[in-house]
Amino acid sequence: MAKLVVNQEKITNQEELIKICPFGALEINNGKVEINGACKMCKLCVKKGPKGAVEYVEDEVKQIDKSLWKGIAVYVDHVNGKIHPVTYELIGKARELAGKINQPVYCVFIGDKITDEAEELLHYGVNKVFVYDKESLKDFRIEPYAAAFEDFINNVKPSAILVGATTIGRSLAPRIAARFRTGLTADCTILDIKENTDLVQIRPAFGGNIMAQIVTPNSRPQLATVRYKVMTAPERTNDISGEIIQCDIKDEKLKSGINVLEVKAKDTEVGISDAEIIIAAGRGVKSEKDLEMIKELANLLGGEFACTRPLIEAGWVDAKKQIGLSGRTVRPRLIITCGISGAVQFSAGMNNSDYIFAINSDEKAPIFKVAHYGVVGNLYEIVPQIIEKIKMSKEA
Repeated sequence: MAKLVVNQEKITNQEELIKICPFGALEINNGKVEINGACKMCKLCVKKGPKGAVEYVEDEVKQIDKSLWKGIAVYVDHVNGKIHPVTYELIGKARELAGKINQPVYCVFIGDKITDEAEELLHYGVNKVFVYDKESLKDFRIEPYAAAFEDFINNVKPSAILVGATTIGRSLAPRIAARFRTGLTADCTILDIKENTDLVQIRPAFGGNIMAQIVTPNSRPQLATVRYKVMTAPERTNDISGEIIQCDIKDEKLKSGINVLEVKAKDTEVGISDAEIIIAAGRGVKSEKDLEMIKELANLLGGEFACTRPLIEAGWVDAKKQIGLSGRTVRPRLIITCGISGAVQFSAGMNNSDYIFAINSDEKAPIFKVAHYGVVGNLYEIVPQIIEKIKMSKEA
C-alpha cells in the first residue's frame, strides 16, 4: 500500500497548497493541512506543491519465494460428475502456459463418486488429477468445497489456478483468493505468463474502453476466472497420460451450515452460448418490430437470434439473448452482425467465432476490425436481399 504524508514544517502557504488539489482532498484542521477521503492519489500535491511538503510513500512489499509454487492448476467444474466443457478449454490454456515455463498441469476434482469421471481428464494431457471423492461433497456447498480446495493448494502449491466463470466457479474463486490473500481477476479474455511465473491476466475494463493487464507478482497462488467459449479446448487423445491422486481430508473440515434438502433440475434451454449459427442485432435496428426481419433470417439459416446491450435496456429482447461480457460469450461457426458497431464489450464475447460476417453503414465501425467478411451498407436494404436469396435457393 502507498500513502501521502504531509510535512507541516515544509508548507510555505497552506491556502496555495490546498488549491492545488482538484478533488478538494486537502483541508485545514486545527491549523494543520490534512488529507481527507476525497484523495484520488493523483500526486499533484507532490509535484506542484512546495518541495517535500507532501511525500508519496510506498510501504515495503513483502517478497514471496516463487520457487515454492509450481504448476498451473484447473478447477474441474461439474454437476454430479458431469464435467462442464469450460474445464477442457481451461486445460488447453493451462497446457499452453505451463509449456512456456516448463511446469506441470494439475486438475483439482471435488465431489462424490467422481473417480471414474476423473480418468477422462487424463485424455487431455493433464499431468496429475487430485481427486477429493467423499459423500459429504456430493452437493455443492461453499464451505466444504472451499475447504477441500484450500487443502489442495496447501499441499500442492500451484503457481496459478484457472477457474471457469460459471455459477459455481464465481462463488468459489473469490473465497479461495480471500483465504490466501491473493489476487483474482474475473472474466479474463487473454492469459499469458512470464518467465518468472507471473500470470498476465487481460480483460476489458472501464466499460470496455481499455484492456487492463493485471499481474499479482507478490502473492501466490494467482487466480483467474474465464468464461465458457473464450479459450480453445485441446483434442482428446486415445492414450492416457498422467495419474490420478486420491486426496483425503478430515470430515470436521467439511462441516457446513447448509443442508441440501432437494435438488431440482432446470429445464434444458437451447441458448445462444451453444448455437452454431447466430444472427445478432444492434443499435442500428430502429424499432422493435424491425427485429422480426433479423429473426426471420435466423430461422432461415437454422440459427439463433441474439442482440447487444442497448436492445436489452430498451426492453425489446430478453437478457438471455445478449452477447458480450455483460451477457453471454459465444463461439458459433457463423455469426452475422446487423447494425452492430463492435464495442470491446461485445467483440470480446464473440471474436472467437469461426466466421464473422458484419453489416454496418459506417465503414470505420470497430466491428470490421474483427470481422472476416463485411458489407458496408444499410441493413434494411441488405438483410432483405439475403433473406430473398436464401428463399430462392431453398425453392430451387
